[in-house]
Amino acid sequence: MLHPWSRRRGHTVVSDDERTPVSTPGVLAVEIGTLPPIGVVPEKMHAQVVRQDRYGDPSAAFVPETVSTPRIGPGEVLVAVMAAGVNYNNVWAARGYPVDQIATRQKSGEPEDFHIGGSDASGIVYAVGDGVTDWQPGDHVVVHPGVWDEADPWITAGKDQMVAPSARIWGYDTNYGAFGQFTRAQAHQLMPKAEHLSWAEAAAPTLVGTTAYRMLHGWAGNTLQDGDLVLVWGGSGGLGTQASQLVAAAGGRAIAVVSGDDRGEYAMKYGAIGYLDRRKYDHWGIPPLVDDNEGQKAWSAGARAFGKDLWTIAGGREEPAIVFEHPGAATVPTSIFLCQPGGMVVICAGTTGFDAMVDLRYHWTRQKRLQGSHGTNDAQAYAYNDLVRAGKLDPVVGRVLPFAEIPRSHAEMGRGEEVFGNTVHLVGAADPTTGRS
Repeated sequence: MLHPWSRRRGHTVVSDDERTPVSTPGVLAVEIGTLPPIGVVPEKMHAQVVRQDRYGDPSAAFVPETVSTPRIGPGEVLVAVMAAGVNYNNVWAARGYPVDQIATRQKSGEPEDFHIGGSDASGIVYAVGDGVTDWQPGDHVVVHPGVWDEADPWITAGKDQMVAPSARIWGYDTNYGAFGQFTRAQAHQLMPKAEHLSWAEAAAPTLVGTTAYRMLHGWAGNTLQDGDLVLVWGGSGGLGTQASQLVAAAGGRAIAVVSGDDRGEYAMKYGAIGYLDRRKYDHWGIPPLVDDNEGQKAWSAGARAFGKDLWTIAGGREEPAIVFEHPGAATVPTSIFLCQPGGMVVICAGTTGFDAMVDLRYHWTRQKRLQGSHGTNDAQAYAYNDLVRAGKLDPVVGRVLPFAEIPRSHAEMGRGEEVFGNTVHLVGAADPTTGRS
């Protein structure tokens, strides 16, 4: 059920020709860490910008530039970004792989030859487009990452918004995300900021949290149930810590997979009942071919050892009802092997590679489900945000960094070095402890 402040108003994907400038003539860009008076919009803004000739390592792909403040159109909102969260999607955007987002948008008619990423933001509404009645300048908000055309026939037929052909991820597929002083979003993406959280805390969890909520609650027939055992890969990271908390909030039991005892202990602070250290096993990746008897025997022994250690933590011979996946190639074979008959492996990424292999013997005969999951629809985002506002979920801020270190944090994430909670960068906020509404 949609909240009354989030009712649909026929938002559509707006072309640049339909957008109008909202800047205040004569007002120049303000310094990072400051804001103009509410409603006063500078003509220019500072942003961390990716261009095609810099694709590659995020440490060099992101460069601070001064660009025009984005225009907004009907159904859109301009938000002054107070803090911005970091997600793996803009590691991909910085690399230009697997999708050149700039080229893709230019083919669809968008004029910009640059990308301003960032799919998590907390901020203040500074301007609203025609038809927006639920938000006004001065509102404190967070932004969820689902973008779509409300006139899409799939959506007008009442189907899941995030499965629609027009669905995209804000700040990855779209331009003018959270890594600029001002961001452009569709009005339905906005949600009230939790009053008890600082700007940095509020910016940290929305993309990973709404993604995790959809993965666990979004797939009929395999939704999270009270008492369910859930295996959570990457349990000490931003996505994993949100998943484990959601499992615990629903009465389930999450077992985290991590790479070290310190990370396992961190995961247990945020909902996991125990952890498995993946470094103790060596069967990762694509298993040997079926007719390689010795290779199959060795791989199966590794997978079974992993499973037995999982049973020890679970307190008995119990297989996961849901396996919460995102590494991909290195782990999917084990996930399918371990999942209970009739259970689900649900996956939202492929950070170790996209060419995952499924041994169909364990898939069809035991009637397991391998479910892709991407982003969030409105109802799922609002339900997740309600839990955050009620104080039932911790945003798990691992560190707060200045705006200038956006290249560094993405480079570290790309190398797999940043695994404790969520990384946040301050943009309009000067102090990570301020910002409580």
